[in-house]
Amino acid sequence: MANNMLNRYLFENLSVRGELVQLDETYQKIITSKEYPAAVQRLLGELVVATTLLTATLKFEGSITVQLQGDGPLTLAVINGDNHHNVRGVARCSDDIADDATIHDMLGKGHIVITVEPKDGERYQGVVGLEGKDLAEIIENYFDRSEQLKTRMWLRVGEQDGHPHAAGMLIQVMPDGTGTPEDFERLEQLTDTIKDEELFTLEANELLYRLYNQETVNLYEPKPVTFFCSCSRERSAAAIMTVDRQEVDNILAEEGHISLHCDYCGSNYTFDPMQVAEMFVESSQQGSQHTH
Repeated sequence: MANNMLNRYLFENLSVRGELVQLDETYQKIITSKEYPAAVQRLLGELVVATTLLTATLKFEGSITVQLQGDGPLTLAVINGDNHHNVRGVARCSDDIADDATIHDMLGKGHIVITVEPKDGERYQGVVGLEGKDLAEIIENYFDRSEQLKTRMWLRVGEQDGHPHAAGMLIQVMPDGTGTPEDFERLEQLTDTIKDEELFTLEANELLYRLYNQETVNLYEPKPVTFFCSCSRERSAAAIMTVDRQEVDNILAEEGHISLHCDYCGSNYTFDPMQVAEMFVESSQQGSQHTH
C-alpha cells in the first residue's frame, strides 16, 4: 500500500491537473498528540489531506497553513504544510462534541484562513466564510472566489484494517485556459465514483486506471508526506528569553521550574532554576559581545 504519499498527475489533452494523497501514519501522529473527540479527529484528517493537496501547488520554498476558526465548541483547527510536504496540526476544542457533529456544529459562526508564506517574498492570506456543507465544499468555494480556478476536492476519513486513514483527491483546471467545462465535468463525475476503500488501499496507478482508463494520464514521481514538528529545546529556551526576567523568576518561585508544551506534537520542555540562570548569563554575555 502506498501510504503517506502525494501523487500529482496531469490529464494530457484536457488541461486539468490532479492530485491524490493517502495518509495513515502521518494522520495518526496528528490525532494522537492530544485527546480529541472523534468528530474533531475526522475533521483534522480532512484538513491534513486538504492542506497536503494544496502544498502540491506551491512553486517555491515556503508553507501553506489552512486554519478554521469559529465561535463554537471547536475554536481552532489548523494544519501547516510546506513544499517538502512536512505537515503538523492542532485543534482547540471543548470535550463535549458529539461523534456525529458536522463542521458547522463544531465551529459555529466562523471562517477559513489560508496563508501562503514563501521563504523569500510576500506573505499572502485569504479569508472566506464557512460556505458549503463540508470542508471540501468550503475550500472549493474559496478557490472559486480567490483564485478563480475551477477546483474539486474529495476528502475521505475512516478506518482501514483497524487503523485511522485519511485520503483525498483534487482536480483543478490549469490556468492556461485551454480546458473546457465539459471535460472538467466528465472528470468530476468519474472521480465521484471513488469508494473509500479504494482510496485507502489502492496504489496510485491502479486507482487512476480504475477511474480514468479512457483518458491519457501522466503520473509523476510520488512525494512522501511526513509528520514533522519544528519545536526543539533550543526554540523553547529562546522563547523563555523573550520574557521579562522578573516574570520568569516569579514563575520559578511559584512552580519550581518552567515547562513549555508543544501543542503540535505533544513534546514537553522543562527548565529548572539553574538552567534558566545559565541561559540568562549566556544571553547577556552574547549581548555584551554584540555591543562592543
